[in-house]
Amino acid sequence: MTVRWGIAGPGRIASTVAAEFVHVEDAELVAVGSRSLERAEEFAGRHGIGHPYGSYDELFAADVDAIYLATPHAQHTELALAAIEAGKAVLVEKAFATSVADTEAIITAARARGVFVMEAMWTRFLPAIVHLREMVASGQLGDIRTVYGDLLAFREYEPSDRLFNPALGGGAVLDLGVYVVSFAQQFLGNPELVHAVGGVYPNGVEGEAGILLGWPDGRFSTQAIGLTAPGPGRQVVAGTKGWVEVLPRFHRGERLSIHLRGEEPRELVLPRTGTGYCHEIAHVDACLAQGLTESPVMPLDDTLAVQQVLAEILSQLGR
Repeated sequence: MTVRWGIAGPGRIASTVAAEFVHVEDAELVAVGSRSLERAEEFAGRHGIGHPYGSYDELFAADVDAIYLATPHAQHTELALAAIEAGKAVLVEKAFATSVADTEAIITAARARGVFVMEAMWTRFLPAIVHLREMVASGQLGDIRTVYGDLLAFREYEPSDRLFNPALGGGAVLDLGVYVVSFAQQFLGNPELVHAVGGVYPNGVEGEAGILLGWPDGRFSTQAIGLTAPGPGRQVVAGTKGWVEVLPRFHRGERLSIHLRGEEPRELVLPRTGTGYCHEIAHVDACLAQGLTESPVMPLDDTLAVQQVLAEILSQLGR
């Protein structure tokens, strides 16, 4: 089964993902949609896409099976709901939405319509992270007690840039926090305690945050995110039998430093194909071939749980 894909929103991340389709055997990128036909045509020409559309409604009505939604966060809800109504499977770029209510609206619509929807948390599908989850599931690390790390990425403050624009969902929490919270959540589950401290830019958008997540049995996760300073971008998963460090940068990780009690430390390299986005595309294709409406790796309940944590962090930072 070859899945015919369309891209909604011909921006920077869309260009990166469009180049990944050559690595996926059962996927074909056939269409792109934008509010500007000129932008859609330029993007289509650059990536060899046969059908550019000057509106998202035209894209959703086209002969495609799945939509990769690559617009800014604040536009996700309206477009995801329209694509779901059109019966298209949807891969929604992270962060999934800008509020818990919008996240719930998308999930409710997808489940009511019986349409596949998944958040594009590509890190969960990288070979190295898949292997780490298998190690945890097999008990090699024992009882997981903590996950800690950072995702720091310095950017010059420019209020007009999407990254710093509150109307477009800018800020460190939705752009970087979604990675670290989702990473911890897949190993520890949903936290009961959320505590955040941090700073904001002159326009009120958060630039950095320290995050503590807690569980009733004493497990915890500490995370640092920020656009104000550079950092390694690593994660450590530690259990009663050992620990594994996902070497920088973890969100595109290929190397695991493995430290098990009673064994010599070792490093395992599990390269990603292309830039790595092809792995999530292949996963969506496999889910559709099986008739699934949710991913077992990135289920909608996980997306909602992470969005609830992000909302609490934003609230504590004054957003």
